[in-house]
Amino acid sequence: MEEIKALYVDLDKLRNIGIMAHIDAGKTTTTERILFFTGRKHQIGSVDDGTATMDWMIQEKERGITITSAATTCFWKGHRINIIDTPGHVDFTIEVERSLRVLDGAIAIFDATAGVEPQSETVWRQADKYKVPRIAFINKMDKTGADFEMAVQSMVERLAAHPIPVQIPVGAESDFKGVIDLIEMKVIRWLNPEGTEMVYEDIPAEYLDKAEEAREDMIEKIAEVDDEIMELYLEGEEPTAEQIHAALRRITIAGLGTPVFCGSAKMNMGIQPLLDGVVRYLPSPLDLPPVRGFDKDGNEVLVYPKEDGPFVAYAFKIQSDPYVGKLTFLRVYSGRLEKGNYVINTTKNVKERVSRLIFLHADKREDVDYIRAGDIVGVIGMKSTITGDTICDEKTFVVLEKMEFPEPVISIAIEPVTKDDETKLSKALQALLEEDPSLRAYVDQETGETILAGMGELHLEIIVDRLKREFGVNVRVGKPQVAYRETITKPVRTEGKYIRQSGGRGQYGHVIVEFEPLSLDKTFEFVDKTVGGVIPKQYIPAIEEGIREAMQVGELAGYPVVGVKATLVDGSYHEVDSSEMAFKIAASMAFKEAMQKGSPALLEPIMRVEVTTPEEYMGNIIADLNSRRAHIDALETRGHLRVVKALVPLSEMFGYATTLRSLSQGRANYVMTLSHYERVPDKVAEKILKKE
Repeated sequence: MEEIKALYVDLDKLRNIGIMAHIDAGKTTTTERILFFTGRKHQIGSVDDGTATMDWMIQEKERGITITSAATTCFWKGHRINIIDTPGHVDFTIEVERSLRVLDGAIAIFDATAGVEPQSETVWRQADKYKVPRIAFINKMDKTGADFEMAVQSMVERLAAHPIPVQIPVGAESDFKGVIDLIEMKVIRWLNPEGTEMVYEDIPAEYLDKAEEAREDMIEKIAEVDDEIMELYLEGEEPTAEQIHAALRRITIAGLGTPVFCGSAKMNMGIQPLLDGVVRYLPSPLDLPPVRGFDKDGNEVLVYPKEDGPFVAYAFKIQSDPYVGKLTFLRVYSGRLEKGNYVINTTKNVKERVSRLIFLHADKREDVDYIRAGDIVGVIGMKSTITGDTICDEKTFVVLEKMEFPEPVISIAIEPVTKDDETKLSKALQALLEEDPSLRAYVDQETGETILAGMGELHLEIIVDRLKREFGVNVRVGKPQVAYRETITKPVRTEGKYIRQSGGRGQYGHVIVEFEPLSLDKTFEFVDKTVGGVIPKQYIPAIEEGIREAMQVGELAGYPVVGVKATLVDGSYHEVDSSEMAFKIAASMAFKEAMQKGSPALLEPIMRVEVTTPEEYMGNIIADLNSRRAHIDALETRGHLRVVKALVPLSEMFGYATTLRSLSQGRANYVMTLSHYERVPDKVAEKILKKE
């Protein structure tokens, strides 16, 4: 019970942080070390051995990567730190997005040999979007090719960040011996392999000049963005350690700079000072602006982090748990809630009962009696709540801003092997869809197949694997399908008339619409230019809805239509027979005719691909990309490696991971994200349409 009491610290002593980076930069390893040094674990787990606490799913252990964001709680110097370890693989960016939505701060980890890598750039931009304060940790200083200055410079060049190194390494690669603390001007050395014994020593003479130069540079960088240090700097006064810490805290919370630490998580070096940085520089819930929400009438409401305020929380993740059923992850923004109480899901306006409240430690749990402002917790008992819903007490009505989720780019057909599997499949899919907002599942009306759509091949591969292992559903999997789109390529004016007279009340809808191409990054735009009441205003929304519904199925091959502007210019109505339904049908008839006359074209997703490879394989890799209709955008040097940036149609990238492995003897890797949609070349379109 003592431990549970200790979970409730004052709000200013609470840190809700995430750990974010490119795949394989050492996020999970760093988290393991944090848990070890804060006393949450008595031995260190390893990603390579499949014993990492935070990678608890069997798929994570096998692949050595993080797939879901795991949550845990630990303590450091009187502070409670809630940590969410997020995935680095691009197929799971939705996990990063929803974690950043509820976090107060983050540690960005970079590989000292590679600096800023493509996925670290993506998560950094996501953190910018949610204005999450960050500190940085340059990891793997012991690795061959480690270069601290290069890694820091890459933050400036690729992220337009303002890094402020507060440490520099003593040596690098196999000579990495410790770090120099530029604020205290001491060397920190670790005396044993476990990293539990560390000492602060005077800086050796051979490092003194470099350390003084780096400290001067640090103070200059702080002075650039902090008035108090700037004043001291201009007066030639040396700031004290307390003044520097206070300035770095102000800068970090305001998003004006990023304190940079260094070390090697694997060698147990650099973790304690990093934890000091979390406590010193990252914000508590009290340091951040209030959260925005809306009341029943759509008026803005500000939610402040007060334990005696109304209870307001945000559901940011759903997890199917084999033992307790549905587990809802909540971030509490205000108030206090006791177990057994009822709450209102204000997004759906339904009542929910909270049967259990849990503090999370990866896949282990600690039951508690109540939760309060600032907490990140698991709740058992909520049946209707999904990701993005707001939860309030029964007297309060606030809806917090929702998250937006990306559209899937790839799909597969799955079918159950036996009748028994068929029964299990719908239940399993329902659980997975609740967990993962970037996954879609639907039944193809023409073929009757169940289609799964997701963010990439690995994403769908993991989902199928989970269906088999977690839910015991055996499925056959069809070939991956690309999420093509259709559009029109020239302006057309069409008429839609729906008239049914059959005794009694008839149906009458008549519209004249001008359709024209829009830029492909826009789906649809509707403009009403009718004058003189030729069509009564109450029917206009039905006309727009009729076109939108018709756009779900294109004329060429039944793919959704994008990039269309519809301008309603004329039409007519009947006093008695006109109805919303009649105008909806007339509008869809006008759209279908426009698709036939407007020179329809097929569009395909174009992916931004970055391949990182040793120099000797570059020629073969470029030749292979060219054979995949790639447009090579840029070639860069990153440390000892070369980076090929290209735009490639998704349809050409299936199985690329295997090809790249054989082209580079397993030494190259790549990341792929959706860039845009583009018209399919005529010859390729012919082949695609023949297959349909």
